[in-house]
Amino acid sequence: MRNQGDFAARLLGWYDAHARALPWRVPPGSDRCADPYAVWLSEVMLQQTTVSAVIPYFARFMARWPTVHRLADAPDEAVMAAWAGLGYYARARNLLACARVVSRELDGRFPGTEAELRRLPGIGPYTAAAISAIAFGARANVVDGNVERVIARHARITAPLPGAKRAIAAEAGRRLPAARCGDYAQALMDLGALVCTPAAPRCGACPVAADCAAHAAGDAAALPARTRKP
Repeated sequence: MRNQGDFAARLLGWYDAHARALPWRVPPGSDRCADPYAVWLSEVMLQQTTVSAVIPYFARFMARWPTVHRLADAPDEAVMAAWAGLGYYARARNLLACARVVSRELDGRFPGTEAELRRLPGIGPYTAAAISAIAFGARANVVDGNVERVIARHARITAPLPGAKRAIAAEAGRRLPAARCGDYAQALMDLGALVCTPAAPRCGACPVAADCAAHAAGDAAALPARTRKP
């Protein structure tokens, strides 16, 4: 296998050409990070919800409440009504609680570290890592389902999920680049969403297929394995 820095470089090169244009993102290679408020809002909405379903809700929320202060001042019933249809309504309640803490106790500024972000309502380990990397450029290990699939296949981690989560996260952490950490996190997500898909992965279009262990073994589509329920 090539070195891990080369893995990141190839992935970032692919992302520069193929990144999804999503409303909460900045263009690849931008000299500025994404708006923390927009990243936080999108990440909360994306919990257990598809990108295509989130985009119109995100647009409506940003048009109506363009800053965390505006959202914090919104009536509960207005936010819950705007959330209707996205489901998992605890997310909307946590969204308001978090907005009010950031607005009223932190002067509208989201903290940049994972540890500080995790102290806020509704922000768990994954969301904290995503905000930290994408909005602040921190070297955070952002591992969602797409990333798990890419890493499990590239390193050919055959142990089944959920037991393999720790090994996959550790392998992902070893591959983190020193720079462009937000782009790198989103590149892994996009590769999993567009190329390294759950069924019928498009290995011929993959920028890291040349040293993908599962591709070489011919079992990429079978990974990551999952423990069968009794």
